[in-house]
Amino acid sequence: MKFKSNKRTGSAQMAKPLISNARSQYGSVLFVGAGPGDPDLLTIKALRALQEADVVIHDRLISAEILAIARGERIDVGKEGFGPSTAQEVINSLIVRHARSGANVVRLKSGDCTVFGRLDEEIDALSAARIDWQIVPGITSASAAVASIGQSLTKRGRNRSVRFLTGHDMKGFADHDWKALAQGSEVAAIYMGKRAARFIQGRLMMHGADRTTPVTVVENASRVDERIITTTLAEMEPSIRAAQMDGPALVFLGLAPRNVGAMHRQNIDVIPTQYRQPISVQEAF
Repeated sequence: MKFKSNKRTGSAQMAKPLISNARSQYGSVLFVGAGPGDPDLLTIKALRALQEADVVIHDRLISAEILAIARGERIDVGKEGFGPSTAQEVINSLIVRHARSGANVVRLKSGDCTVFGRLDEEIDALSAARIDWQIVPGITSASAAVASIGQSLTKRGRNRSVRFLTGHDMKGFADHDWKALAQGSEVAAIYMGKRAARFIQGRLMMHGADRTTPVTVVENASRVDERIITTTLAEMEPSIRAAQMDGPALVFLGLAPRNVGAMHRQNIDVIPTQYRQPISVQEAF
C-alpha cells in the first residue's frame, strides 16, 4: 500500500483509492486474499478493497465476519472438493461480465489467492478481455495453522524445506513425490487433505515413511471454532475420520504442537469477543 507523508503532522495518509478504472472503459478487478478466517488477520489493503468494491465474488470458505465487511453486492461461487461446485468457466464469465459493466470487482479467495486458488485461469480470462487486475496477498492457511500450534514452518536442524501440497486436483487425489516426502527431512503442509487422508497415508507408508511421524490437523485455523488434532502417520486416516471434521483443515506432516501451545491458545481465548472485531481504516491510522 502506498502512503504519502504529511510534513505538518508527521502522520501517514492513504493514497488514492485502490480500485480505479480511470485508464479503462471497463471496471477493474482485485484478487484479494481473505486470510484464514479471523477478520483481525485481514490486511489493511484487503479491508480497503472490500469497502470500495461494487461487487464481491467470493469462495465458500470466506467467513461470515469477513463477508459482513463488504459493502457491495456479494456473489457466492463456492467450490467443494468432490462436492457441489461452481464451474470455473462460470466464475470467469461472472468476473468479466461485472467488470465490463463498469463495476469495481473484488474476487475474494480464502487464505492467499496465489496458493491453490485457481488464480491463473481467472487472470487469463481478464487479460483476454483486456480488463485491468491486481493481486492483494493474504495470510495463507498454513501460516495461521502453524501459529496455532506454536511452531514454525522451518527450523535449523529439523527441516531445510517446507512443501505446500494439495490433497486433490482436477483429476482426483493429487500425486506427489512420495519417495522424497517419506524421507522425513522436510515438513509438508497439506491443503484439502481430509478426504485424501487414506490415499496420502498409504502412499507415504508404501514408500517407507516412519509410521510414528507426527501428524497435526488444524481445522478452522484462526477461527473461534478452531480444532487441533494430533496423531501419527500410522493413525492419520482413522483419526481424521473419527474427528468428523466439516470445516477447512490443514494437515501438517512432520510437525507436532509445541508443549506450550495450549497455554498460548488459552491466553488468546480469554480476550473478550467484543475486543476482537476488525478495525476500520480510520481506526487503523
